[in-house]
Amino acid sequence: MNPFTRRKARRFLLQALYEWQISGNPLNEIEAALITKINPKKVDVEYFHQVLHAIPAKLDTLDAQLEPYLDRPLKNLNPIELVALRIGVYELRYRIDIPYRVAINEAVEVTKVFGSNEGHKYVNGVLDKLAKELRKTELN
Repeated sequence: MNPFTRRKARRFLLQALYEWQISGNPLNEIEAALITKINPKKVDVEYFHQVLHAIPAKLDTLDAQLEPYLDRPLKNLNPIELVALRIGVYELRYRIDIPYRVAINEAVEVTKVFGSNEGHKYVNGVLDKLAKELRKTELN
C-alpha cells in the first residue's frame, strides 16, 4: 500500500460519497462516472471501491458512533465535514491496518481541501475523541 495512492483514493472517495449523500444517485453510477477519471497507477482503486460501498452499508453504525461526540445533529453538519467524519470513523473502527493518527490526519487533510475554512479543526476534534474510544490499545 502506497500512502500517496491511498490519499488520492480518499479524495475521490470524499467526492463520491458527497455526491451520493446530496443527490441520492446509486453508488454504482457514481463510481462508474468517477472511475473514468482515476489513474490506477496513482490511486488505490481497491481501497476506493471497498470503502465506497462499505460506508453506506454501515451508515447507521458509523453515525451512531459519531453522534455522542458531535455538538449538533448530523443533519446540521457541513456535508463535506460529515463525509470526512464518516470516512474517519470507518477507518478508526474497521481498518485497524491504518494507524489512528493516519486516519485522523487524512480526514483533516481532505477537509482542508474540500471543506470550510475551519472545518478541519472540527473534524480533528471529533475524531481525536473517538480514537480514544475505538483505539484504546493503540493509544496506550
